[in-house]
Amino acid sequence: MIPRVNPGMVWLEGGEFLMGSTDFYPEEGPARRVRVDGFWVDEGPVTVAEFARFAEATGHVTEAEVAPDAADYPGADPALLVPGSLVFRASDGPVDLRDVRNWWSWVPGATWRAPEGPGSTVAGRDDHPVTQVAYRDAAAYAAWAGKDLPSEAEWEYAARGGLEGAAYAWGDEFAPGGRQMANTWQGRFPFENLLEDGFAGTSPVGTFPPNGFGLHDVTGNVWEWTSDYFAVPPRDGSPQCCAPSNPRVTAAEASMAPGEVHPRRVIKGGSHLCAPSYCLRYRPAARQSETVETSTTHIGFRCVVRPA
Repeated sequence: MIPRVNPGMVWLEGGEFLMGSTDFYPEEGPARRVRVDGFWVDEGPVTVAEFARFAEATGHVTEAEVAPDAADYPGADPALLVPGSLVFRASDGPVDLRDVRNWWSWVPGATWRAPEGPGSTVAGRDDHPVTQVAYRDAAAYAAWAGKDLPSEAEWEYAARGGLEGAAYAWGDEFAPGGRQMANTWQGRFPFENLLEDGFAGTSPVGTFPPNGFGLHDVTGNVWEWTSDYFAVPPRDGSPQCCAPSNPRVTAAEASMAPGEVHPRRVIKGGSHLCAPSYCLRYRPAARQSETVETSTTHIGFRCVVRPA
Protein backbone atom coordinates (compact mmCIF):
# COMPACT_ATOMS: atom_id res chain seq x y z
CA MET A 1 0.00 0.00 0.00
CA ILE A 2 1.32 3.45 -0.95
CA PRO A 3 1.27 5.85 2.04
CA ARG A 4 0.10 9.41 1.68
CA VAL A 5 3.06 11.75 1.52
CA ASN A 6 1.28 14.38 3.57
CA PRO A 7 -2.23 15.35 4.62
CA GLY A 8 -4.48 16.63 1.91
CA MET A 9 -3.24 14.41 -0.92
CA VAL A 10 -4.72 11.29 -2.50
CA TRP A 11 -2.70 8.46 -4.06
CA LEU A 12 -3.86 7.42 -7.53
CA GLU A 13 -2.61 4.12 -8.88
CA GLY A 14 -2.55 5.39 -12.45
CA GLY A 15 -3.49 3.38 -15.49
CA GLU A 16 -4.92 3.73 -18.97
CA PHE A 17 -7.87 5.99 -19.77
CA LEU A 18 -9.66 7.68 -22.64
CA MET A 19 -8.38 11.25 -22.79
CA GLY A 20 -10.16 14.05 -24.63
CA SER A 21 -13.56 14.17 -26.30
CA THR A 22 -15.12 14.63 -29.73
CA ASP A 23 -18.50 15.75 -28.35
CA PHE A 24 -17.88 19.40 -27.46
CA TYR A 25 -15.05 21.74 -28.57
CA PRO A 26 -12.62 20.85 -31.39
CA GLU A 27 -9.44 21.41 -29.34
CA GLU A 28 -10.47 18.53 -27.06
CA GLY A 29 -10.26 15.86 -29.75
CA PRO A 30 -9.50 13.33 -30.80
CA ALA A 31 -10.37 11.04 -27.93
CA ARG A 32 -7.35 8.79 -27.46
CA ARG A 33 -6.00 6.16 -25.09
CA VAL A 34 -3.33 7.42 -22.67
CA ARG A 35 -1.51 5.85 -19.73
CA VAL A 36 -0.19 7.58 -16.62
CA ASP A 37 1.90 6.20 -13.78
CA GLY A 38 0.75 6.43 -10.18
CA PHE A 39 1.00 9.79 -8.41
CA TRP A 40 -0.28 11.76 -5.43
CA VAL A 41 -2.61 14.68 -6.08
CA ASP A 42 -3.99 17.44 -3.87
CA GLU A 43 -7.56 16.80 -2.76
CA GLY A 44 -8.49 20.33 -3.81
CA PRO A 45 -6.99 23.45 -5.36
CA VAL A 46 -4.49 25.42 -3.31
CA THR A 47 -6.33 27.78 -0.99
CA VAL A 48 -5.78 31.41 -0.07
CA ALA A 49 -4.53 30.34 3.38
CA GLU A 50 -2.03 27.88 1.91
CA PHE A 51 -0.70 30.43 -0.58
CA ALA A 52 -0.46 33.02 2.19
CA ARG A 53 1.81 30.69 4.20
CA PHE A 54 4.03 30.29 1.14
CA ALA A 55 4.19 34.03 0.46
CA GLU A 56 5.03 34.77 4.10
CA ALA A 57 7.70 32.06 4.24
CA THR A 58 9.42 32.99 0.98
CA GLY A 59 8.59 36.64 0.31
CA HIS A 60 7.40 35.58 -3.14
CA VAL A 61 6.26 38.46 -5.35
CA THR A 62 3.61 37.40 -7.85
CA GLU A 63 3.43 38.42 -11.50
CA ALA A 64 0.48 40.69 -10.71
CA GLU A 65 2.65 42.62 -8.25
CA VAL A 66 5.23 43.50 -10.92
CA ALA A 67 4.73 46.06 -13.69
CA PRO A 68 4.49 44.47 -17.17
CA ASP A 69 7.51 44.96 -19.44
CA ALA A 70 6.64 47.62 -22.02
CA ALA A 71 8.65 45.67 -24.63
CA ASP A 72 6.17 42.81 -24.35
CA TYR A 73 3.19 45.04 -25.02
CA PRO A 74 4.05 47.42 -27.87
CA GLY A 75 1.50 50.17 -28.26
CA ALA A 76 0.01 49.65 -24.81
CA ASP A 77 -1.21 52.63 -22.82
CA PRO A 78 1.70 53.49 -20.47
CA ALA A 79 -0.86 54.17 -17.73
CA LEU A 80 -1.75 50.48 -17.79
CA LEU A 81 1.84 49.23 -17.55
CA VAL A 82 1.63 49.06 -13.78
CA PRO A 83 1.21 46.14 -11.37
CA GLY A 84 -2.27 44.68 -11.72
CA SER A 85 -4.30 41.86 -13.13
CA LEU A 86 -7.46 40.87 -14.97
CA VAL A 87 -10.77 41.17 -13.13
CA PHE A 88 -14.20 39.97 -14.21
CA ARG A 89 -16.90 42.61 -14.45
CA ALA A 90 -20.44 41.54 -15.30
CA SER A 91 -21.94 43.45 -18.20
CA ASP A 92 -25.21 45.38 -17.97
CA GLY A 93 -26.86 43.24 -20.62
CA PRO A 94 -26.20 41.05 -23.66
CA VAL A 95 -22.83 41.69 -25.34
CA ASP A 96 -20.78 40.30 -28.20
CA LEU A 97 -19.38 37.05 -26.80
CA ARG A 98 -16.53 37.14 -29.30
CA ASP A 99 -14.90 40.05 -27.45
CA VAL A 100 -13.71 39.18 -23.94
CA ARG A 101 -13.09 42.86 -23.24
CA ASN A 102 -16.82 43.08 -22.62
CA TRP A 103 -16.28 41.38 -19.25
CA TRP A 104 -12.55 41.34 -18.52
CA SER A 105 -10.80 44.50 -17.32
CA TRP A 106 -7.16 45.21 -16.50
CA VAL A 107 -7.28 46.52 -12.93
CA PRO A 108 -4.19 48.17 -11.43
CA GLY A 109 -3.59 46.87 -7.93
CA ALA A 110 -5.43 43.58 -8.37
CA THR A 111 -3.43 40.78 -6.70
CA TRP A 112 -4.05 37.51 -4.90
CA ARG A 113 -4.56 39.55 -1.70
CA ALA A 114 -7.02 41.92 -3.45
CA PRO A 115 -8.49 39.76 -6.23
CA GLU A 116 -11.02 42.32 -7.45
CA GLY A 117 -8.64 45.27 -7.14
CA PRO A 118 -7.97 47.95 -4.53
CA GLY A 119 -10.51 47.86 -1.74
CA SER A 120 -11.21 44.14 -2.16
CA THR A 121 -9.80 41.54 0.20
CA VAL A 122 -9.46 37.82 0.80
CA ALA A 123 -10.56 38.21 4.41
CA GLY A 124 -13.07 35.46 5.10
CA ARG A 125 -11.89 33.51 2.05
CA ASP A 126 -9.06 31.50 3.58
CA ASP A 127 -10.66 28.26 2.36
CA HIS A 128 -11.37 29.53 -1.16
CA PRO A 129 -8.99 28.72 -4.04
CA VAL A 130 -6.26 31.31 -4.42
CA THR A 131 -6.61 33.32 -7.63
CA GLN A 132 -4.64 36.02 -9.44
CA VAL A 133 -1.69 33.61 -9.71
CA ALA A 134 0.22 33.27 -12.97
CA TYR A 135 1.98 30.08 -14.03
CA ARG A 136 5.30 31.17 -12.45
CA ASP A 137 3.54 31.74 -9.14
CA ALA A 138 1.90 28.31 -9.19
CA ALA A 139 5.20 26.62 -10.09
CA ALA A 140 7.03 28.50 -7.32
CA TYR A 141 4.48 27.37 -4.74
CA ALA A 142 4.73 23.77 -5.96
CA ALA A 143 8.54 23.81 -5.69
CA TRP A 144 8.37 25.31 -2.18
CA ALA A 145 5.94 22.58 -1.12
CA GLY A 146 8.12 19.81 -2.59
CA LYS A 147 5.56 19.12 -5.29
CA ASP A 148 4.98 19.72 -8.99
CA LEU A 149 2.20 20.94 -11.22
CA PRO A 150 0.36 18.09 -12.98
CA SER A 151 0.70 17.31 -16.64
CA GLU A 152 -2.50 17.64 -18.62
CA ALA A 153 -2.84 13.85 -18.78
CA GLU A 154 -2.35 13.47 -15.02
CA TRP A 155 -4.84 16.25 -14.35
CA GLU A 156 -7.52 14.76 -16.60
CA TYR A 157 -6.99 11.24 -15.25
CA ALA A 158 -7.48 12.56 -11.72
CA ALA A 159 -10.51 14.69 -12.64
CA ARG A 160 -12.35 11.81 -14.29
CA GLY A 161 -12.40 9.93 -11.00
CA GLY A 162 -12.48 6.57 -12.75
CA LEU A 163 -15.48 7.38 -14.98
CA GLU A 164 -14.53 6.30 -18.49
CA GLY A 165 -15.78 8.71 -21.14
CA ALA A 166 -18.33 10.50 -18.93
CA ALA A 167 -19.11 14.10 -19.84
CA TYR A 168 -18.73 15.41 -16.29
CA ALA A 169 -16.60 14.42 -13.32
CA TRP A 170 -19.72 12.85 -11.74
CA GLY A 171 -21.43 11.32 -14.81
CA ASP A 172 -23.37 12.39 -17.89
CA GLU A 173 -26.16 14.44 -16.28
CA PHE A 174 -25.24 18.02 -15.39
CA ALA A 175 -27.48 18.38 -12.33
CA PRO A 176 -28.62 14.91 -11.25
CA GLY A 177 -31.92 15.16 -9.42
CA GLY A 178 -31.64 18.94 -9.69
CA ARG A 179 -28.52 19.03 -7.51
CA GLN A 180 -25.73 21.42 -8.50
CA MET A 181 -22.48 19.44 -8.54
CA ALA A 182 -19.99 22.26 -9.20
CA ASN A 183 -19.60 26.02 -8.99
CA THR A 184 -20.48 27.25 -12.48
CA TRP A 185 -22.53 30.04 -14.10
CA GLN A 186 -26.28 29.54 -14.39
CA GLY A 187 -28.08 32.02 -16.62
CA ARG A 188 -27.11 34.28 -19.49
CA PHE A 189 -23.40 35.08 -19.52
CA PRO A 190 -21.94 37.60 -18.72
CA PHE A 191 -24.79 39.63 -17.24
CA GLU A 192 -27.26 37.27 -15.57
CA ASN A 193 -26.14 34.76 -12.97
CA LEU A 194 -29.11 32.96 -11.40
CA LEU A 195 -26.92 31.71 -8.52
CA GLU A 196 -28.61 28.30 -8.45
CA ASP A 197 -25.39 26.93 -6.95
CA GLY A 198 -25.31 29.69 -4.34
CA PHE A 199 -22.13 31.45 -5.49
CA ALA A 200 -21.39 34.45 -7.68
CA GLY A 201 -17.61 34.05 -7.35
CA THR A 202 -15.34 31.37 -5.95
CA SER A 203 -16.60 28.95 -3.31
CA PRO A 204 -14.86 27.26 -0.37
CA VAL A 205 -12.91 24.21 -1.49
CA GLY A 206 -14.97 21.10 -0.80
CA THR A 207 -18.38 22.77 -0.98
CA PHE A 208 -19.54 20.41 -3.72
CA PRO A 209 -19.36 16.59 -3.78
CA PRO A 210 -15.99 14.98 -4.54
CA ASN A 211 -15.41 12.86 -7.62
CA GLY A 212 -14.83 9.11 -7.55
CA PHE A 213 -11.24 9.56 -6.39
CA GLY A 214 -12.24 11.81 -3.50
CA LEU A 215 -11.03 14.99 -5.21
CA HIS A 216 -12.87 18.29 -4.83
CA ASP A 217 -13.46 21.10 -7.33
CA VAL A 218 -11.89 19.28 -10.27
CA THR A 219 -14.35 21.18 -12.45
CA GLY A 220 -15.89 24.58 -11.84
CA ASN A 221 -14.78 27.06 -9.17
CA VAL A 222 -11.41 27.92 -10.77
CA TRP A 223 -9.43 26.86 -13.81
CA GLU A 224 -6.20 25.08 -12.89
CA TRP A 225 -2.72 25.41 -14.39
CA THR A 226 -0.99 22.33 -15.78
CA SER A 227 2.66 21.99 -16.76
CA ASP A 228 1.97 21.19 -20.43
CA TYR A 229 2.39 23.77 -23.15
CA PHE A 230 -0.72 24.11 -25.27
CA ALA A 231 -0.92 22.12 -28.50
CA VAL A 232 -3.75 20.59 -30.48
CA PRO A 233 -3.49 16.77 -30.58
CA PRO A 234 -2.78 15.40 -34.09
CA ARG A 235 -5.82 14.48 -36.17
CA ASP A 236 -4.24 12.53 -39.02
CA GLY A 237 -6.68 9.66 -38.62
CA SER A 238 -3.95 7.03 -38.35
CA PRO A 239 -4.71 4.17 -35.96
CA GLN A 240 -3.22 4.40 -32.49
CA CYS A 241 -0.88 1.48 -31.98
CA CYS A 242 -0.60 1.87 -28.25
CA ALA A 243 -1.39 4.21 -25.39
CA PRO A 244 1.37 6.80 -24.86
CA SER A 245 2.78 6.64 -21.35
CA ASN A 246 2.92 9.86 -19.31
CA PRO A 247 2.63 12.13 -22.38
CA ARG A 248 3.77 15.73 -21.98
CA VAL A 249 4.01 18.73 -24.28
CA THR A 250 7.33 20.49 -23.72
CA ALA A 251 7.64 22.67 -26.86
CA ALA A 252 7.08 26.24 -25.74
CA GLU A 253 7.42 27.88 -29.16
CA ALA A 254 4.63 25.84 -30.73
CA SER A 255 2.20 27.08 -28.08
CA MET A 256 2.54 30.74 -29.01
CA ALA A 257 0.08 32.54 -31.25
CA PRO A 258 1.48 34.84 -33.95
CA GLY A 259 2.83 38.04 -32.43
CA GLU A 260 2.85 36.73 -28.86
CA VAL A 261 5.97 36.88 -26.72
CA HIS A 262 4.78 34.58 -23.94
CA PRO A 263 4.16 30.83 -24.35
CA ARG A 264 0.86 29.28 -23.43
CA ARG A 265 0.17 26.48 -20.95
CA VAL A 266 -2.93 24.30 -20.72
CA ILE A 267 -5.48 25.17 -18.08
CA LYS A 268 -8.16 22.65 -17.15
CA GLY A 269 -11.49 22.33 -15.37
CA GLY A 270 -13.48 25.45 -16.19
CA SER A 271 -14.57 27.92 -13.52
CA HIS A 272 -17.42 29.70 -11.81
CA LEU A 273 -17.63 31.87 -14.95
CA CYS A 274 -18.33 28.96 -17.32
CA ALA A 275 -21.87 28.87 -18.73
CA PRO A 276 -23.44 26.45 -21.23
CA SER A 277 -24.07 29.31 -23.65
CA TYR A 278 -20.46 30.47 -23.69
CA CYS A 279 -17.95 28.15 -22.02
CA LEU A 280 -19.23 24.65 -21.41
CA ARG A 281 -15.84 23.64 -20.08
CA TYR A 282 -16.58 22.42 -16.55
CA ARG A 283 -15.67 18.93 -17.77
CA PRO A 284 -12.54 16.75 -17.42
CA ALA A 285 -11.89 16.72 -21.19
CA ALA A 286 -12.18 20.49 -21.55
CA ARG A 287 -9.01 22.48 -22.06
CA GLN A 288 -7.97 26.00 -22.83
CA SER A 289 -4.71 27.84 -23.43
CA GLU A 290 -3.48 30.70 -21.27
CA THR A 291 -0.33 32.80 -21.57
CA VAL A 292 2.02 32.09 -18.70
CA GLU A 293 2.14 35.67 -17.41
CA THR A 294 -1.66 35.92 -17.12
CA SER A 295 -3.43 36.04 -13.77
CA THR A 296 -7.17 36.41 -13.31
CA THR A 297 -10.00 36.10 -10.80
CA HIS A 298 -10.82 32.59 -12.06
CA ILE A 299 -7.51 30.69 -12.39
CA GLY A 300 -5.86 28.71 -9.58
CA PHE A 301 -3.98 25.40 -9.36
CA ARG A 302 -3.40 22.15 -7.48
CA CYS A 303 -0.22 20.09 -7.12
CA VAL A 304 1.00 16.52 -7.56
CA VAL A 305 3.85 14.41 -6.23
CA ARG A 306 5.37 11.67 -8.38
CA PRO A 307 7.25 8.78 -6.76
CA ALA A 308 11.01 9.13 -7.06
